Order: sequence, then structure tokens, then C-alpha cells
Amino acid sequence: MQPEQHTVTHTINRYRSFRYELILEGVAVGAIAGAVVVAFRYLIGYADTLLNTILDYGKANTWFIPVWFLILAAAAFAVAGLLKWDSLISGSGIPQVEGEIIGEIDECWWRVLIAKLGGGILSLGCGLSLGREGPSIQLGAMAAKGFSRLTRRVKTEEKLLITCGASAGLSAAFNAPIAGILFSLEEVHKHFSPELLLSSMAASITSDFVSRNVFGLKPVFTFTITHMMPLNTYGHVLLLGVLIGTMGVVYNTVLSKTQDLYGKIPWPVVRVLIPFMFAGVFGFLYRGVLGGGHALVEEMSAGDFVLGSLCLLLVVKFCFSMVSFGSGAPGGIFLPLLVLGAIIGSIYYRVAELISPSLSGLLVNFIILGMAGYFSAIVRAPITGIILISEMSGSFSHLLTLSMVSLAAYLVPDMLRCAPVYDQLLHRLLAKQNPDKKATLTGEKVLVEGMIYHGSAAEGQKVAAIAWPRTCLVVSLMRGDAEFVPRGDTTLRAGDKIVVLCDGTSEGQLHRTLQEYCETVGLERV
Repeated sequence: MQPEQHTVTHTINRYRSFRYELILEGVAVGAIAGAVVVAFRYLIGYADTLLNTILDYGKANTWFIPVWFLILAAAAFAVAGLLKWDSLISGSGIPQVEGEIIGEIDECWWRVLIAKLGGGILSLGCGLSLGREGPSIQLGAMAAKGFSRLTRRVKTEEKLLITCGASAGLSAAFNAPIAGILFSLEEVHKHFSPELLLSSMAASITSDFVSRNVFGLKPVFTFTITHMMPLNTYGHVLLLGVLIGTMGVVYNTVLSKTQDLYGKIPWPVVRVLIPFMFAGVFGFLYRGVLGGGHALVEEMSAGDFVLGSLCLLLVVKFCFSMVSFGSGAPGGIFLPLLVLGAIIGSIYYRVAELISPSLSGLLVNFIILGMAGYFSAIVRAPITGIILISEMSGSFSHLLTLSMVSLAAYLVPDMLRCAPVYDQLLHRLLAKQNPDKKATLTGEKVLVEGMIYHGSAAEGQKVAAIAWPRTCLVVSLMRGDAEFVPRGDTTLRAGDKIVVLCDGTSEGQLHRTLQEYCETVGLERV
């Protein structure tokens, strides 16, 4: 006999009532996830200070340099051990969370929390070119999953709480609550509902409140934007967007090739050891490329870099980021790619200034344009990128130019059919999973929401005409303010919101079916 919380009746009844409790649960998840991420940020900050102290000591005392490389090797072995203990802590963690949402991955929440914290602190603390935001999102999501499991929430509710945790993680990582909300909707969950929006807002705001009580009210970047972009410079904005879009294609392509090269190395320890050794070399020869690059952006905004040094910095930072992330070491790509975008924006400004003296004084403007555009080109979440950069810089006065550069940067890789980076990483991750790991029914019931898009294959079709997975049942259809139970001969219309009940083992297949029939727009149908 299956547990009461797994029954169809309980799942449907819970679906009817939980929407009113989700806001309070979002607050609880936001507080828990915020505390976890704040601890992560604090430890990373301490590790970064310690790293700079060690490198300064090594420069003054050359005998210590081989000792430091031995310490880096030990850290690499420790990270490799954590990856062996739980392979799902590799990389940023965002594809893992997305896989969790669609039912393709089932992470052990407490093991991921422990291993990601340890692996992330060691990787970022030793200077690898990785960011804190990916681990923060995964940590927030796993904290939410732990809350869900300990309070015995149903599977459907658990998915929403995981999304809330992801939004709380990004919010606490960057003090960007609105970006956290948008990212969870635009990239992680890829679906909008009032319940999800309100609960994510509650989680993100609460997490941001926890973070600001520890780290203060200042935005992540403290540079000041003194000038607005004149209208006669908007051509440069579009041109920069096209350039950055092309660079985004290069980034995603090289990242994929780098992971392929790493995959040919049979020893996991060696794969992790490579970026740690590079971190040791750069620590004494070119310290600026270490870590995520937060301080680097502020240095560039001061105008201390000439064109030649910017070009060198771009090449070295790009290559080190590829080496670091491609190895599978725990760490994100958010901050490094934002830094790369800032460098590209700075290079464009230095070149354009020679041709158009009217651009004088707009360096910081081009830095934030480069950051937003590069994020849009690589991640393909332009709205999140626009709001994220606005919150991180503390200014919302440049929404028009940020939108223009993000749109241009989005279109170029889209026309070149370059997959978004997290879709690319998720596909690679799922390809490694054992397809037979869920061969039997679990008994867990999950409610999945879907929307009928204009021009999709499902529009105008009968419910029974859709090739639903074998263990699925359409239990509800919402059309405007009306909600009813559909029959097999019910015709689906554009804008309909459907709720499908399925066994936990069929959730991934159901998401693929919804995407193929309900969300993919066919040009011949438009």
C-alpha cells in the first residue's frame, strides 16, 4: 500500500489548498536558503582574503611557492573526492536544478549541500575562475528540497519550493531579489503561474533581507554611472550587441569543446588538478585573472587599463575560465562571463573612442552594456540579464540601452542556432545518466502544469489526440476564469492551462511531450 502523501486523492487535494500556503513556505525557504548562501559567501570572502595573503607571502618568500603548489594539489584531490562522493555537485549546479525540476534528476539534498559547500569553497578559495552564483542557486534549491522533505510536502509542491530556493540563492548571492525571481521563472522553471510568482517573490525578498543584514545595503558593484548615453551613440549600442552576440557563440562553442577534451582524460583527479595548477601559476604571474573577477570590474571602471592590457586580459581570463569550468570543479559561470562581457565592453569603448571622441566619459556605460549583452548571448535570458545588471550596479536609468544591447546579443546566437549554455550543459549531463535507473513505477504522483501556445501542435486538437505518456492523465483545464475536468473529446485552445497527473518516473517524458506538442510553435501554423 502506497503512502498517503503519494495517492492521487492527496496530490489533487493538496494542489487545491497549497497555493494559499506557498507564500509562507516561500518565506521559510528564503530564510533557510538565505542563511546557507550567506554562510557560503562569508566563507568564500574569507578564503579570498587568505589567498591574497598567501600569494603575497609567496612572492616575498620564494621557498614557499612549491609548498603552495602542494597545498593546491591536496585541495584538488579533496575536490575530486567530493565529486566522486556526489557527481551532481560538478560545475555551476544550475543544470542539475533544471533537471530536478523536469524530473530527470533526483539529487540527495543533504549530500549536495555538504559537498557543494566544501567543493565550492575549495575551488573558489584557491583562485579558480569560477563564480559563486551557480553554487548559491544549487545550495538554495537543495535547502528548499530539504525543507520540503522534512515537512513531507507532495512532489508537486516540492518542485515549486525548489524553484523558490533557486531564486533565493541568486538573490542572496548578488543582492538582486528581482533578478532572482526572473531567473527562476525564465531559466529554471521555464513556466509562469501566480502561485510560483508569489512564492518566488516571498523567498527572494526574504533571502535578500537576510543577506543585506550581513553584507550591508550597498550594491555588488560600487562604481558610479555619471553620464547617460546620448541618442547619437545608440548605433554603437547595437553594434556592440552584434559583436557580443558573436562572442557569445564563441564562448558556448569553446566551452563545449573544452568539456569534450576533458572527457578524454580517464582520471578524474587529473581533470580537477589541471585548473588548480593553472591557478597556482597565475597567482604569481597574473593575479588579476584569479577568482570570479568582481574586483577586476571595478578596476576597469576606474579607467586604469589600456587597450593592449585589456586584450591580454580578455584572452587569459577567457582561457582560464574555460579550463576552470570545463574540469567540472564546483563553481559557476555567471560572474566570470559578466567580467568577460565587461572586458569586451571596455575594449569596444577604447577602440570606438579613437574614432568617435563624443563617447568620452562613457566607459562605465559600455562596461555594463557588455555585461548585460554577454549574459543575454550566452544564457539567453535577456530580461534576467537586464534586471540583474541594473540591481548589481544600483541604477535603473539605463534600461533602454541595456534592452537594446541584450536584444541584439540574443538574436545573433539564435540565428546561428547556438544552444543556450545551460540547455547545452543539461543535455550533456542527462546524456551521462543511466536511462534505466527508473525502470519501475515509484508510486509518487506529480502534478505538472502546461500552457497551450498559439501555433503549437496541440492547438485545435482533442485531448485524446495528444500522445501523452502511458502513466499520465489530464485532470484539469483552465480557460480564462473557468476550470473544468476535460474529456478525451475536449478541444484544446491557445491560452489554455492544463494540469496533468503523472507517475514520478514519467515526469521527464511528460515535460518533453508538453514542450513538443504544447509549447513549440510551428511556422506553418502561424
